[in-house]
Amino acid sequence: MKMSLKFVFCCLYFTGVFGDEVKSEMEGGSLTLPTGLTKIQKGHQIEWKFGPREIPIGHLSVNDKYDLSVIRNRANDKRFKDRLTLDDETGTLTIKPLTTEHTGLYHLKITSGGKESKRRFSVTVYARLPVPVIRRHCPQTPSPEETLSSNCSLLCSVLNLRDVRDVSLSWYKGNSLLSIISVSDLNIRLSLPLEVEYQDTNTYRCVVNNPITNQTQHLNINEVCHPGSACLPVPVISRVSSQCSSSSNCSLLCSVLKVKDVRDVSLSWYKENSLLSIISVSDLNNSISLPLEADYQDNNTYSCVLNNTIRNQTQHLNISEVCQPCSDHVHCCGFNEAVIRLVASVLVGVATVALLVYDIRSRRDEQKRSQTMINLVTRTSH
Repeated sequence: MKMSLKFVFCCLYFTGVFGDEVKSEMEGGSLTLPTGLTKIQKGHQIEWKFGPREIPIGHLSVNDKYDLSVIRNRANDKRFKDRLTLDDETGTLTIKPLTTEHTGLYHLKITSGGKESKRRFSVTVYARLPVPVIRRHCPQTPSPEETLSSNCSLLCSVLNLRDVRDVSLSWYKGNSLLSIISVSDLNIRLSLPLEVEYQDTNTYRCVVNNPITNQTQHLNINEVCHPGSACLPVPVISRVSSQCSSSSNCSLLCSVLKVKDVRDVSLSWYKENSLLSIISVSDLNNSISLPLEADYQDNNTYSCVLNNTIRNQTQHLNISEVCQPCSDHVHCCGFNEAVIRLVASVLVGVATVALLVYDIRSRRDEQKRSQTMINLVTRTSH
């Protein structure tokens, strides 16, 4: 009976195909895949293969004379060059240091006495996670409401993500999860926004994680949301007078409306890369403006720049759009509008003449009627 049980176990061991064994490792670490043998015996043959194409990466065998033969990386695959070792005693496979290219399916086949045993290992190697970066988020063209808001807009980002697998980015308030975004198998820049009040005293943290590790960045509201980091609006360029002028110059004004909690800003006019004029203020609690005189025919590029020590906003001048000289336009209007106005003027003139003619005729008719009445009265009196 004991011999029968041993025979059954032996047959199961050498003919069974077991389910995939799942392993997860970190990039730069070490992967060890065991054969389950304590010592290779005479007649044993061990084969390791990788991937769906089952590329041979390791082979051990012991002949009847107990001579051991070891072949490593038989296919000369660059992924395993100088990284793969095989244990002479057990046939265990070790790969180090790991890269994400070592993710995949590993096939093990043990042959002895014409019988086979197979195992498969599903391995995932995760890339190292960078520490998240928290910064103040400013839209490219913030609205007046955004520039005057009492909230601080933040953005937590994970840069230089490569070979991403099952990564999540989360915001926490204390130990409570506020928001989360997850991606799989992407090479992207991952970001997650958050709105907080300037006076908020709660603790916030941004966490990036995969199934085996995580990185955390704590928020310092006073450092990230200090007044000097507030969002800057885009300057507005306008003409000083909406009426066209016979002058060859166009008077312009670059303006910025008041913005809450903005410190130490400058407003400047540039011609190409040369600074023309500048005005600096300690805060933007009041609107500021900076004038400029430009020639209608000027082909240089002009720009108005609002900046502080952290960021800047630029508005480029389109002279032909903002400045329309009278000489090139009929009363600062386009050709079609000028024609329409001319036709309207003609119609008004015709209507005026018609009214005058009607008035003259009406007066004549009235005079005739008055004269007729006088004649009738005179005849009656006689």
